[in-house]
Amino acid sequence: MKFTLSWLKDHLETDASLDEITDRLTMLGLEVEGVTDLRATLAPFTVAEVVTAEKHPDADKLRLCTVRTGAEGEADLQIICGAPNARAGIKVVLARPGMTIPESGQVLKVGKIRGVESRGMMCSSRELGLGDDHAGIIELPADAPLGVSVTEVLPLDPMIEIAITPNRPDCLGVRGVARDLAAAGLGTLKPLTVEPVPGTFESPVKVTSGLDADARDACPMFVGRYIRGVKNGDSPQWVKDRLAAIGLRPISALVDVTNLIAYEFARPLHVFDADTLTGDIHPRFARPGETLLALDEKEYALSPEDVAICDDAGPQGIGGVMGGLSTGCTETTVNVFLESALFDPRRIAATGRRLGIDSDARYRFERGVDPESAVLGAEAATRLILDWCGGEASHLVIDGAPPAWRTEIPLDPMQVLRLCGLRLDTAACRRILEGLGCEVLAEDDHGVLTVLRPSWRPDITAEHDLIEEVARVHGYGRIPTVSMPREPIPSQTLTNAQVRRVAARRTLAARGLNECVTWSFLPRAHAEAFGGGAPALDLANPISSDLDVMRPSILPNLATAAQRNTDRGVPNAALFEVGPQFDGGEPGEQRMVAAGLRVGQSGPRHWDARPRPVDAFDAKADALAALAAAGAPVASLQTVAEAPAWYHPGRSGSLKLGPKVLAWFGELHPGVLKALDVKGPVAAFEVMLEAVPEPKAKPTKARPLLNASPFQPVDRDFAFLVDADVPAEAMVRAARGADKALIRDVSVFDVYQGDRLEAGKKSVALCVTLQASDRTLKDDEIDATAKKIVAAVVKASGGELRG
Repeated sequence: MKFTLSWLKDHLETDASLDEITDRLTMLGLEVEGVTDLRATLAPFTVAEVVTAEKHPDADKLRLCTVRTGAEGEADLQIICGAPNARAGIKVVLARPGMTIPESGQVLKVGKIRGVESRGMMCSSRELGLGDDHAGIIELPADAPLGVSVTEVLPLDPMIEIAITPNRPDCLGVRGVARDLAAAGLGTLKPLTVEPVPGTFESPVKVTSGLDADARDACPMFVGRYIRGVKNGDSPQWVKDRLAAIGLRPISALVDVTNLIAYEFARPLHVFDADTLTGDIHPRFARPGETLLALDEKEYALSPEDVAICDDAGPQGIGGVMGGLSTGCTETTVNVFLESALFDPRRIAATGRRLGIDSDARYRFERGVDPESAVLGAEAATRLILDWCGGEASHLVIDGAPPAWRTEIPLDPMQVLRLCGLRLDTAACRRILEGLGCEVLAEDDHGVLTVLRPSWRPDITAEHDLIEEVARVHGYGRIPTVSMPREPIPSQTLTNAQVRRVAARRTLAARGLNECVTWSFLPRAHAEAFGGGAPALDLANPISSDLDVMRPSILPNLATAAQRNTDRGVPNAALFEVGPQFDGGEPGEQRMVAAGLRVGQSGPRHWDARPRPVDAFDAKADALAALAAAGAPVASLQTVAEAPAWYHPGRSGSLKLGPKVLAWFGELHPGVLKALDVKGPVAAFEVMLEAVPEPKAKPTKARPLLNASPFQPVDRDFAFLVDADVPAEAMVRAARGADKALIRDVSVFDVYQGDRLEAGKKSVALCVTLQASDRTLKDDEIDATAKKIVAAVVKASGGELRG
């Protein structure tokens, strides 16, 4: 919403400065988006007179002018000008070399045009930022004194632009803005008097609604007036200046009337050339196939949901949006029919969106026009038309009535204190509300007011709206600051599941894997290769035809991503993702999984260490690291040669805690890689984070004391001859449990299986580290513990100690 300072002061009696007005507007919720004040910018431009204007010797459309500046002792300037109205005897706006032209921002220099020197510039309105007129240079009044700044001659009026929220349609008119400022104590609202224009004849154009009773809300009221004998021409200069200042192009007196009323009272109007109408006016819904060539010279196909303003020949306007070109006013218009109607905001918004029309009328109607303004707008526009264009007005033609808007709302001043912290008495609340146009109907013994909201405020519907208005006008900045109650800060902001996900993600990234975020769906063929593809996981509306099933595993997407990297010259990809896998379409049929894979070689080529193909043990190491980060008891896990069908049957396994599977790992099956069109080997793992047991509650959150032993550890090696199918892990677990007080670590350092041993046998060598925390171990203690280790391993494996 744009308006000038003088326009505002036509409705507001105030001595406030421009800065005070703009500050108060923002505090009232009418945020100031910009202020254009050209008085400082145009101060260097001066009044000059064209003494002579002769034809340029080398250009037919240029004139060689002699310009008198009026400065004492200064010779006349030679200026070349191409404006058609450049002639001797007129007063002009002079720009000297070195000055900045507001429109272009360029610095004016002395130059030559067609070989002739020009030492200045005579400016047009557009070049000074005063409007869009560039047809000629500005002609100042003949009595303008030479040499003075143009700010003393031109009617320079600061322009203010404010942002209007959708709930304040009343402030789409200058009077509504003035009313808010007056209510806030920044002046007094001037009384508005719109004297009815007495009609002298019956309108030959009648208005008959073509809307059914059930749809009458689409156009509940239509006010029209026939005015004959008008002479359309230019508006008064002050009107053209006012419209140009807010960015509107003055067109003609009849059109400028509607723009002026719309911006002054938030009351859109339309004027028809009555001689182009056929019969009477009928507001109705458009019929299928009807079109309209609108004032913007575009043809629009109307819908049965659109309100059309029709005559007997068909649509002549889109109700509340735009008029038709064929019935618009021109310089030859003699008789006019004035429209001042009401429309349903929702229908106007829908029509405007569908047709793509952004007009001032639509902008106001879709936010809600004052239902009592139809007659006022018609009377105000009639008075201006008669004053500017002459003519004779008919009696008003009124069809329908304003919709019901009267709403009585109670207001308890104690609620203002409770909700806003403002201690205002009943008199203060009454004063603010009456300043906004509300009517206080009653006040009870407890100071509770019964308030009738004004017709132009459709957003006020309940007591809290009145409280908001009181607080807004009184000043949000005057609301006392109150500290919010400080609740105890929770000791933990993340759930255990979230902590596990974060820890697994950081650990895998630290191990050199790159995190991916892939789709939660994939092609059906890939899903079936990983045990999925059930109908319950089909997508009803996939984003593409080949991404139609929810993923049963993260690995297919990671494998295809790794192959894309390989195809682009990154052969040794290491990727992981933490996200959901889906077993079904019901709640609870999904799992949070940390999955990853390594492709190609274990590392780049190097002279000291030859890279090897990745294998199941790489995947196992990644899975164990993720489980350890997630809080799983890694030392208690069992490695079992069991894995789903998409893993290689001889190069895969699972990590279990009792009967519960915590992870799968291994190389992907060659058949699966072929189905994915991925080159192997691919070492992958899937860690079921939700299967990791919850940590046991500790009596304290403090870390346990470090129990480091200062005494020397002792290593003892044991080699056992066992059956080839005995897992080394069972032997490690048995050795570790032989004496938990002294045994610190057990590891496998050698496995042999060859022609030196009988068939079906293997040799497994264990290194056991012994250490006490309170003493140095003696030989007899070491030997006793060694015997326990041998006995435990022999019992668990069925083997024997090698000599």
